[in-house]
Parts: sequence; C-alpha cells; structure tokens
Amino acid sequence: MQNEELTMKESRRREHQSALESADSDIGMCGWLLVGFSLLLMLLTLPISIWMCIKIVKEYERAIIFRLGRILKGGAKGPGLFFILPCTDSFINVDMRTITFDIPPQEVLTKDSVTVSVDGVVYYRVQNATLAVANITNADAATRLLAQTTLRNVLGTKNLSEILSDREEIAHSMQSSLDDATDDWGIKVERVEIKDVKLPLQLQRAMAAEAEASREARAKVIAAEGEMKASRALKEASLVIAESPSALQLRYLQTLSTIAAEKNSTIIFPLPLEMMQAFIKN
Repeated sequence: MQNEELTMKESRRREHQSALESADSDIGMCGWLLVGFSLLLMLLTLPISIWMCIKIVKEYERAIIFRLGRILKGGAKGPGLFFILPCTDSFINVDMRTITFDIPPQEVLTKDSVTVSVDGVVYYRVQNATLAVANITNADAATRLLAQTTLRNVLGTKNLSEILSDREEIAHSMQSSLDDATDDWGIKVERVEIKDVKLPLQLQRAMAAEAEASREARAKVIAAEGEMKASRALKEASLVIAESPSALQLRYLQTLSTIAAEKNSTIIFPLPLEMMQAFIKN
C-alpha cells in the first residue's frame, strides 16, 4: 500500500514537472519573434554580449531558466556553465544542500490537559528545483511555518507521559506528515528531532515529590523484605545451633576472635546461663 502511494506521488510529480518544462513551446509567434530578435542582438554585439549570456552555477546549485516568463524546457540547469539570452531569459538559483532550522518553542496543550513547551529541529533539502520555484513563493518560510503547526497538531493528540517517553515515534510521525505536505513543493524532509520538553515549575515540583515518595515507598518495601529474609536466616541458624550445643561454643569463640582482631582494649565475656541457674533457683 505504501509503495503504491509513493508511486502515485512520483508519477504526479513527474506529470506536473513535465507540464511546467514544456511551457516554452506555447510562447506564440510574438514570443518567437522576440527570441529571434534577442539572438540577433546577441550576435551583433559579440564578443561583449558573451559575458551576459554565459552563467555559472556551483556544484550544489541548480538554475531555473525563464524565457518570456515561462520555464525553459529541460528543467533545472547545472552545475557548471549554461547559456541564456540577454533580453528574454532570466534565471533563479536554487540551493540543493540540506537545510537545518530550529522549531521555536511551542506552547502545547496535551491530551490530558497539561501545558508544555516543546521545540525541535528539522532537516530538509530541495529535491526538485522546478517545483520549489514554480509551486510556492518561499519554500523555506512555508516549511518552517508548516513544521510549527505540525508539531502542535501531533503533540495535541499525545499524553504527557507519551511525549516524555515516545520522542522518536513523535519525530517519525512529524517527518511523515511534513514529507507528505511538502511533496508538491519539491522538498524532501529528511529528519525531525524533538530537542526539549519544558514543563511548568509547579508540575515539575509535583512530579519530583511523586517520584521521591515512590522511591521512599520502594526503599521501605526493600528494607522490610530484607528484615524478613534476615529473620528467616536467623531462625534457621538458631535451629541448627539448638541441635548441636557445641556449635554455640564455637560461635562464641569465633566472636571473641573477631573482637580481638580489632585491637579493642575491652573484651566482654558473657557468662553462660547454666552458671546462673543455681542463683535463679535460690
């Protein structure tokens, strides 16, 4: 389905371009007379007129030639040298390099009624110089305005959590929308990126308090789970020691060894409860 849509767009673009490029054949008898007069004038003023007839465009530029107001057959010229008639022809240079611009911060009301400020960056280039000149007055300004409105429209259908977590998906959606809209202008949108999402100060504080409370709750749960596991381990240890009285004495000696290793000046010797039973009975 997507391939069929691309094929239809490409065929429509080619038909439009061919219609524009074949316009010089309709200049009429008067137009041809003017062209012939211009050519004759150029020949009479040689070699001075040669400097007005030969033009140069750079590697990254294309020239759209207008003859008596109509686009010359053959489409964009360049790079390199091309020839024009001094009186009847004029031309416009089109930059074919990738252009980058920042989308100004846009105040957007999200789907869950939260106001956020979002900005981004767009990369685009002129894919068809003929359409970029003939179909729109200022392709750069139109693309900038369209990017701003597209950003607002796309973010207006998203929740705050989606905007914060699904930036890549939002960027792809914006790129697809912009590319479809600028296709008739001969412009190809190559990439769209979301730069920053700014939240209101009160919302930032509320989210920080919520995150802090959530972390404290998780910490208490983890501490409780640790206490429970520790108590189970102590219970198992006490059962093992109860089965073997000598194990308690060994544990006692191990504790004394640990205390002595720390170079303490005071050592406490706990008395066994068996020695105190006689005094307890009396």
